[in-house]
Amino acid sequence: MKELVEIIAKSLVNSPDDVKVTEEMDGTALKITLNVAQPDMGKVIGKQGRIAKAIRTVMKAVAIRENVKVIVVIGEER
Repeated sequence: MKELVEIIAKSLVNSPDDVKVTEEMDGTALKITLNVAQPDMGKVIGKQGRIAKAIRTVMKAVAIRENVKVIVVIGEER
């Protein structure tokens, strides 16, 4: 699932080398953290959060097939 988020994010941003995706188990859920460069935050979030919501929806669909709960967190690379 980490690879899917990475592919989606790299296709959206201007600086694909700055995209970092980490994955960890947080209790019973899989937590995927997506970090991008500050100028690319708007491209990943989208107007009114539509792109971010779409990414989360796709990941939840994949998670249902794999029978896990997934949480996608979008942050800024420091």
